[in-house]
Amino acid sequence: MSLSTQPAAFAADPAKSRGRRWPEAESRTRSAFERDRDRIIHSTAFRRLKGKTQVFVAHEGDHFRTRLTHSLEVAQIARSVSRRLGLNEDLAETCALAHDLGHPPFGHTGEQVLDQCMKPWGGFDHNAQTLRVLTRLERRYPHFDGLNLTWETLEGTVKHNGPMLRAGDRLEDLAPVWRDLNAEFDMGLTSFASAEAQIAAVADDIAYNNHDIDDALSGGIFTDAELCDGVPMVRDVFDAVRHDFPDLDRDRRRGEVIRRLIGIWVNDLVSESQRRISLYKPGSVDEVRQLPQALVGFSDEMLAKAAELRQFLFAKMYRHWRMNRSRSQARRIVRELFDVFLAEPDTLPPDWQDLHNKDSSKAARLVCDYIAGMTDDFAIDEHRRLFNLDRTL
Repeated sequence: MSLSTQPAAFAADPAKSRGRRWPEAESRTRSAFERDRDRIIHSTAFRRLKGKTQVFVAHEGDHFRTRLTHSLEVAQIARSVSRRLGLNEDLAETCALAHDLGHPPFGHTGEQVLDQCMKPWGGFDHNAQTLRVLTRLERRYPHFDGLNLTWETLEGTVKHNGPMLRAGDRLEDLAPVWRDLNAEFDMGLTSFASAEAQIAAVADDIAYNNHDIDDALSGGIFTDAELCDGVPMVRDVFDAVRHDFPDLDRDRRRGEVIRRLIGIWVNDLVSESQRRISLYKPGSVDEVRQLPQALVGFSDEMLAKAAELRQFLFAKMYRHWRMNRSRSQARRIVRELFDVFLAEPDTLPPDWQDLHNKDSSKAARLVCDYIAGMTDDFAIDEHRRLFNLDRTL
């Protein structure tokens, strides 16, 4: 497949951006989407991703993915696919880099515990928390909270999983952070996001499906033989690599398998997206938003193979006894941190204390924001400081 040499008619154009919530003078050297990307990379939340769990807790080994390295891999795939489809690489990369900024420590386990803790006050969702980071919690600029990103980048966060509202849905049922942003900056919640944002979302799937295999093999969670027995698509690739390189050592063989698997996923994504482009012939980014289905996606055949892989990973990796132990510890740490901070707000650091706030919802959300921003190691250390009287700490 050749690279697209001309921008697609439906590519996002930074010169036609719907703007920012707080108007700013344009940069003389960077497009609006490039500035968004740079603001994300320089944010505190982005740096913290280096210490947050992807699957393995961050301190378990230097070679496993963290949220940061995962986000970089997603961004690389998003740029590559965008280039092949003639789309705006900067916007796709920006949406990819931002997509996990709201993840708490300990991955989805931390997210589940915070959601349980916050049930009386609207729950917790890492996508909604990403929006809080981007619009409220980052405080680096003199005239506004958040990063004051363009409408298009925020759209990619809001509609990470597609339209927020469908037939029968009510705006009142959305999390407050979605409603508040939409009241100030209409996000078009019933439509799809741009093709670039859609690419970032599916690049996430490609990255984690393949690097979870890589990390699990490196961590001894399952063997090459078990993986091949459980996932026919992977077995076919292993067989092809053995045929092409019969004397290759184990680590190089695994590396070649992962490389080829990523290529299979990317090629299917590009091919299926090109089929949909030929079917719908969108003439603008707004036409992409109004289509009856996502313009970017995998074929039905690839989705079936993905389901087989996810089923295998769930049984053999995500519910492995070592993973269960880590999740068990993480659940206790996050729950106990939340309970003590909510009951005793004077144990929070001074910058996070709001001791005169009698609003239980605001107090709980403040505690939730504090915990959600922690790295794995910081959460572990905070728990020790609060629950361990060892004088050496």
